Amino acid sequence: MELGLEVDDSRRPYTVLAVKGEVDVYTAPRLREKLVELVSQGKHQIVVDLEGVDFLDSTGLGVLVGGLKRLRSHDGDLTLVCTHQRILKVFEITGLTKVFSIFGSVDQAVAE
Repeated sequence: MELGLEVDDSRRPYTVLAVKGEVDVYTAPRLREKLVELVSQGKHQIVVDLEGVDFLDSTGLGVLVGGLKRLRSHDGDLTLVCTHQRILKVFEITGLTKVFSIFGSVDQAVAE
């Protein structure tokens, strides 16, 4: 399955990165590259919208944690949008719900 990545800069100061498809060992490097690219462009408030994600493995989690660390080193933040129980369960099992701010919609995420 192809990984879709769409960037929306219309919600300043937030940059919304909508992810679609499966985030796994094969596609996670593309997500990592996109996050690195956004940070290097000076975008330090990133909302990753996972509503279009069907599958997320440990490699994908690692990319998100790495992105969060990179952003925090620039006084930024990475927040998530996710309502799918299947994906949320991965964050709950790994304890990452304590690390990430997870919202039910992009509107909620950018209202913070």
